[in-house]
Amino acid sequence: MEQTAKELSFEKKSSIRQLDTNPQHKIFNTPIVWFGIFAIITLISMYTGSLPSGMIGSLLVMIVLGEAFGWIGDRTPIVKTFLGGGAIIAIFGAAYMVYSGLLPETITTSVTDFMKTGGFLDFYIAALITGSILGMNSKILVKVGLRYFIPIFGAVIGSIVIAGIIGTLVGFSLQDAILVMTLPIMGGGMGAGAVPMSQIYSELLGNEPSYYISMLVPALALGNVFAIVLASVLDMIGKRFPSLSGNGQLIKGFKYEKSEQKYDIGKMGVGLLAALAFFTIGNVLGDFIPLHPYAIMIIVVAVAKIANVIPGIILDGASQWYQFVASNWTFALLFGIGVAYTDLNTVLEALTLQYVLTVFGVVLGAIIGAGLLGKLVGFYTIEAAITAGLCMANMGGTGDVAVLSAAKRMELMPFAQISSRLGGALILLLSGLIIPLLV
Repeated sequence: MEQTAKELSFEKKSSIRQLDTNPQHKIFNTPIVWFGIFAIITLISMYTGSLPSGMIGSLLVMIVLGEAFGWIGDRTPIVKTFLGGGAIIAIFGAAYMVYSGLLPETITTSVTDFMKTGGFLDFYIAALITGSILGMNSKILVKVGLRYFIPIFGAVIGSIVIAGIIGTLVGFSLQDAILVMTLPIMGGGMGAGAVPMSQIYSELLGNEPSYYISMLVPALALGNVFAIVLASVLDMIGKRFPSLSGNGQLIKGFKYEKSEQKYDIGKMGVGLLAALAFFTIGNVLGDFIPLHPYAIMIIVVAVAKIANVIPGIILDGASQWYQFVASNWTFALLFGIGVAYTDLNTVLEALTLQYVLTVFGVVLGAIIGAGLLGKLVGFYTIEAAITAGLCMANMGGTGDVAVLSAAKRMELMPFAQISSRLGGALILLLSGLIIPLLV
């Protein structure tokens, strides 16, 4: 009897250990009970006004609520399969909390400040760009070269054609379908796209820039939603038809094994330093070069990688720091995007059937054009459609994170940023050329 009791005790302890190690019973790698305790502490501090100000309070709210929404989204049948899973729930769960007033105004202000003036979005993207490029096989960078702009052009042409056809069929003028919907969606987000585009529209068409901003923002927001959703769909298509997908690799006929790394806290510190330094280089050069600092940063990091001038400890450190940031702060960042960058009221106001169909046509055209021309120059169709297509059609840097998260291909961030930044600059140029032809 004593032996049986010991065996039962051992089996009970074993089952507890299994429960603790089962990822289904954890949120943010934390046992659900303990995550619940942390969540209760967070909610009490939020609604009693005792949440610490600044980075500590903002990051706590973003991690706890972002991870909770992400966990729910990744386990909700239809959402996880067709709507982008945790990525879209984290963004629009946060946007709904702001829209409905569930998130106290002081928290909304704190998170927005942390994301924008506090630079958390830049901090995150700097880690992803530096780590993903420096951790990449340099032969890939050489092989991609200028060919990458071919699927970007394909995305632009495809979006204009499909949106123009659908828009005119549902009652929009060609001018509205292209100028009001297609170009802002393909234009690199708010700061790098819609805002300077409104200035161009104002100069060429008259009216104040604010008038055009109010027209451009709904298209931008709705296009971002479709880009996230269709990123998840493309991931499913890639699994269903493996020949179309490189599973995160962009180039066909180029296979390489990722080297196993032993994670080192000291190296991660080196990677953090490298990310901050390269981001700063982009900003310094941006004062003299008419390109977005992200675009400059990508070029500088890529050149340094190809030239093989960076020591191995920095390469390893940047790669490890990028993986730490992507693994631990993605849902937190997506929650912040929902609070600071997603106006749910604007999205809801745009939801007429004709408008939705035309915006869908923009994003679908970007996928088709980028996928077809990407395949033509030797890229995997799915990866080309995601990076050169959807990452042109989303809301810039914030959209890139959401789209790649939904597609489960965060390692494609450098190419996504090329689409958002250099591709966005291309759209601004095209705006000045196309507007005189349509008015």
